[in-house]
Amino acid sequence: MFARSVHTLMLALLLVCSASADSTPRDPGQYFFNETFGNFREELEHARDEGKQGILIMFEMDECPFCHYMKTHILNQPDVQDYFRAHFLIFPVDIEGDVEITDFQGKTMPMKDFALKEYRVRATPVFAFFDLDGNYIKPARLTGKANDKEEFMLLGRYVVDRAYDKEPFTRYKRAQH
Repeated sequence: MFARSVHTLMLALLLVCSASADSTPRDPGQYFFNETFGNFREELEHARDEGKQGILIMFEMDECPFCHYMKTHILNQPDVQDYFRAHFLIFPVDIEGDVEITDFQGKTMPMKDFALKEYRVRATPVFAFFDLDGNYIKPARLTGKANDKEEFMLLGRYVVDRAYDKEPFTRYKRAQH
């Protein structure tokens, strides 16, 4: 009897330890974002080759408190990282950046022009999804921080399930609760 109780206790402890190890925050720079040379036209090819559903761009800036919140509370969570990386190639774009990028149509411009002139990004963060043809999925745009991890995961499923073809995100979100 005592041995069974100890065995049960050890098993429970092992499960708790493994569950907490799986939820240990990880660096979003390494585990959420993909590396890029800034050619989004080429990244579309990579996304197709890897069987992804599209590209997710996080428009951000250095001193943005909501960007920081997203990186330290949501984008650093292993389940968020694993889900989004399974379905999308993900890249950050600095809305104040002068680094040259190539857009989905092959035009070269500084990051700040890509953000403002192409996608009217004025506040950060903005999470913008693009399909495998480089088409902007406007209904899935999230401006500002997500309320919590669950809402951000729901946004990912909204795009993966192509629910944006049927309804706005707010209605989709309401129906999920």
